[in-house]
Amino acid sequence: MDQEKTFNEILTEIIELLQEKKYGRARDRLLENNEVDIAEILEDIMGELGIEKSVIVFRTLPKDVSVEVFSYLPIEDQVAIINAITDKEMHFIMDELAFDDMIDVLEELPANVVDKILEKTPRDERKLINTFLNYPDTCAGSLMTPDYISLQKDMTVTQALAYIKKEGMDSETVYTCYVKDKGRTLLGIVSLRTLVIADDELRISELMHTDFVSVNVYDDQEEVSEIFKKYGFLAIPVVDKENRLVGIITVDDILDVIEEETTEDFERMAGVMDASDKDYLDMSVWHHVRNRLPWLFLLMCSYVITGGIISSFETVLSQVISLVAYLPMLMGTGGNSGSQSATLIIRGMSVDEIDLSDAGKVLWKELRVSAIIGIALSSLNFIRICWIEHQGPMIALTVCGAMLGIVIAAKVIGSMLPMLAKKIGVDPALMATPTISSLTDMVSVITYFMLARIILGI
Repeated sequence: MDQEKTFNEILTEIIELLQEKKYGRARDRLLENNEVDIAEILEDIMGELGIEKSVIVFRTLPKDVSVEVFSYLPIEDQVAIINAITDKEMHFIMDELAFDDMIDVLEELPANVVDKILEKTPRDERKLINTFLNYPDTCAGSLMTPDYISLQKDMTVTQALAYIKKEGMDSETVYTCYVKDKGRTLLGIVSLRTLVIADDELRISELMHTDFVSVNVYDDQEEVSEIFKKYGFLAIPVVDKENRLVGIITVDDILDVIEEETTEDFERMAGVMDASDKDYLDMSVWHHVRNRLPWLFLLMCSYVITGGIISSFETVLSQVISLVAYLPMLMGTGGNSGSQSATLIIRGMSVDEIDLSDAGKVLWKELRVSAIIGIALSSLNFIRICWIEHQGPMIALTVCGAMLGIVIAAKVIGSMLPMLAKKIGVDPALMATPTISSLTDMVSVITYFMLARIILGI
């Protein structure tokens, strides 16, 4: 909290200096922070004072600092700055950016700006950039970088270390080195740690691991993120269909994918159908409406069906009017019970704790859990209805019997529906709170009134 307060004070001070046009003092105050914090401050300045003041501040930074700061800015702010600075400044930033960061920026720029940048790019690099830009946004190729340490298998440890010292500054990472033959086929990997502690005259072929894990350039980003989570890699090689090394993906890039996938799952679980990557505040009101309205309309239709079911039991309600008072409790309990199970199962599947082959185990566990919970809730309600609300025992039995049946049905639906969705190729996150609630509401109403007919003889 103290650090956050200090950050806000610094931001306020810098904004005040900029408003007073004291740019030198604002720059000096800004440079007291590291590049990550400077980027965050610059982002806030852009929101408070606009792009013109932000560009002035950006231009006052030392060149090496400005490139680092630029790399930490959100992509939309990077594009805004690129569009506001001179061609010379733009080319300098592009030349100094890491290759994968440069590709991310180029993907967002208008075609005419990209063409302008590529015009002054060396032919070999231009060809490489075009190759990377042509990869689909959701595949491994769009995440990788060609900046890695490549070794030959006949190198000695001494030669390898000398090569790393020479080329390391231009590489994304030096902790893992990749061994290729002359045809670029990936033969193995060797860690810097292994090289540092090995005898100087040993050959790379004697030290490299050939049982490495790699991904194909067209593998889905989500599959790649699962591999990172499973093995705990800092980097992973990317190969083409002929097993030729075309680049590597580092953990900092995959963290962005994990964040995007998590955000997408949360949105779908809430019934928000959003395919864009914009932040909440950056989206227009109509954009929010388009994202939310379709799913709410479908859910509204489901509740119309639920209302129709209730109407069909008017006879039951008219004869025992007290039954109406317990309907919201039963529907709410059913919806919450189903949502609990659905959330746990969706999360379990997303982190590979639960697989489709575990459906039987999941069903058996949820049946036992729901039976215990249902009996506990029903017992408490039986006491409440009879002794506190002074209703007859048959009314209490109807409500509590329905409670038990609804909890069991809701937890079975909540646990099995996401697994069924995954089986048929639908995102399990769609089978979360809104969907489960609407289904369990229908089940709750039917169970309750059917039981009322049987127990109360209506």
